[in-house]
Amino acid sequence: MIGHRFIQFDPNEQGKSKFEQLLDLFMQLLTYTSGDVAEAMQWMNQLDKQYQLTDDEYGMGDFIDELKEKGYLTENNEKGTIEITAKSEQTIRKRSLEEIFGKLKKTKQGDHSTTKPGQGDEISPDYRPFQFGDMLEQIDFTESIRNAQINHGIESFNMQEDDLQIRETDFKAQTSTVLMIDISHSMILYGEDRITPAKKVAMALSELIQTKYPKDTLDIVVFGNDAWPIEVKDLPYLQVGPYHTNTVAGLELAMDILRRRKNANKQIFMITDGKPTCLKIGKRYYKNSFGLDRKVVNRCINLAAQCKKLKIPITTFMIASDPYLQRFVTEFTETNNGKAFFASLDKLGAFIFKDFESGKRKTVY
Repeated sequence: MIGHRFIQFDPNEQGKSKFEQLLDLFMQLLTYTSGDVAEAMQWMNQLDKQYQLTDDEYGMGDFIDELKEKGYLTENNEKGTIEITAKSEQTIRKRSLEEIFGKLKKTKQGDHSTTKPGQGDEISPDYRPFQFGDMLEQIDFTESIRNAQINHGIESFNMQEDDLQIRETDFKAQTSTVLMIDISHSMILYGEDRITPAKKVAMALSELIQTKYPKDTLDIVVFGNDAWPIEVKDLPYLQVGPYHTNTVAGLELAMDILRRRKNANKQIFMITDGKPTCLKIGKRYYKNSFGLDRKVVNRCINLAAQCKKLKIPITTFMIASDPYLQRFVTEFTETNNGKAFFASLDKLGAFIFKDFESGKRKTVY
């Protein structure tokens, strides 16, 4: 009888070429270096020196040449630098999606379903009895015939209304989402990199929407002393600045964007790690980093109430555990009737994807 034979694990035997193995690492490093190729390659060389990533047959120079040949890198002759291409930007987004959404699928997180009338476009495993007004195509005839056989027998087969079973369907609502990302200085303070997980989530969410929900819209707003929109292609290069946290400016810009969107379902996702500390009054910046300033907080609360009137729920992902900040987020969330997650960095992606997917899927009766 043949038993199991155990051998030492060798990553080279898993079907990936040396280039593909190095590419995985290089794309991760580009996210951390905000698209800086020179810095990422320095890290690659350091890791190669420590872990022998290359060998005599395939060196780091070969890897760089292959990156250029396959369209991942291009030379900027005017600046004398090597830069990543649009192909690299999309690859980083795809790998972020695989990393975050792959973990989420493995955890088998459930959706929070909301009941809405209408005809769906995705089959659900649930059944219900036939009701007047149901359409013919909603009837599951296999299950209905099975009921008729059980209820009336095979020899005198007949089917009645009570035998009919309706297969539930889900529909995916079209949604306009604004993702707000805090790029204030505190996102890299205290030895903790908070901006990279936020970037990864934004890249993964944008790739998910573009590939799976092309009718949806995703706008990305960054906020520090001011707020401004950025394109999806700009995400790998996003960096934290020497800014305070002007949450009000971010919310105002997000609301302006959503007013122009025609989708009935609108929402704001806000990733932040700190308290609002800044307002722009005319041309002057009003700043207070010491505790919660009531003048700033009241403006935030007022905007939360305005969003509620406009039926724009705000989901806040707070990457901080300070009790007084949690109290502010709680007040802000209750005013908007939105949601809040006090998320650790490693769970940030799972929280956002679960909330986004649960808002997309609605059970139809």
